[in-house]
Amino acid sequence: MDAVAVILEAPEQLALRALTLSPMAEGDVRVEIDWSGVSTGTEKLLWTGRMPMFPGMGYPLVPGYESVGRVVDAGREARGRIGEWVFVPGANCYRDAKGLFGGAARSVILPSARVMPVDESLGSAGILTALAATAHHAIAGGPPPELIVGHGVLGRLLARLVVASGAPTPTVWETNPTRRAGADYMAIDPAADDRRDYRVICDASGATDVLDLLIPRLRKGGEIVLAGFYDRLSFAFPPAFTREARLRIAAEFTPVDLAAVIALVAERRLSLAGLVSHVRPATEAADAYPQAFTDPDCLKMVLDWRTI
Repeated sequence: MDAVAVILEAPEQLALRALTLSPMAEGDVRVEIDWSGVSTGTEKLLWTGRMPMFPGMGYPLVPGYESVGRVVDAGREARGRIGEWVFVPGANCYRDAKGLFGGAARSVILPSARVMPVDESLGSAGILTALAATAHHAIAGGPPPELIVGHGVLGRLLARLVVASGAPTPTVWETNPTRRAGADYMAIDPAADDRRDYRVICDASGATDVLDLLIPRLRKGGEIVLAGFYDRLSFAFPPAFTREARLRIAAEFTPVDLAAVIALVAERRLSLAGLVSHVRPATEAADAYPQAFTDPDCLKMVLDWRTI
């Protein structure tokens, strides 16, 4: 069986073409994708060719770990899932391309245990389940952040999760004035913040120079949570030494995080509204990906696969 997929042939070389899918095993499901998101973190590194090497990394590669769609077929052990509307955190089902991520395709095959039911009424916003789970994973490992750096989608989800937890409303830093609007909490220019006693700071900017900006804002023994994905980080040691600063790296979300945010959304304690800013047909993927990475007005790009 073939499926049309986005494929990165090499850095900055993207195409849309049919790929042969691996056969479906007894515990697998086949999901017809309606929407897939473009990540401005890991996928931007794939696009630029700066992604560090991981097992399964290389080109040609199908990106995407933010997809939603319907289970349309299944192996013998998973037939009961046919008809479900599900979130797909990527797939590795391609004969002729690497599937380290693999969710940006019209149809994917993956183990039934990896897909999770989500509310179909969310529409394209359902793809934000991955970023919400990433945010949940970042703050679940310690005290809630008092400062969040970056007011993109991840930063907004971090702030919404902190508020949903009942913790004090965090301050959010954002250098782009157009991105400070639309929040029920304080999103400000870093230059307007004189505070230097934050207990926990969570970075969602992915900026490589962020540690030298944040360490002086910590109180003694304070912690910086790195929620983005970074090519390389460095920092001046003396300020970190005097504050006995701690760094915590939040890695990939887990099924526990996915289940937690799906429940929060279902309970209406976490909203995914107002975060998808751009939707383009999947046939325009070659233009949509660069726009997602370079257009400051593009908060979140989503590909619409329904016409393929």
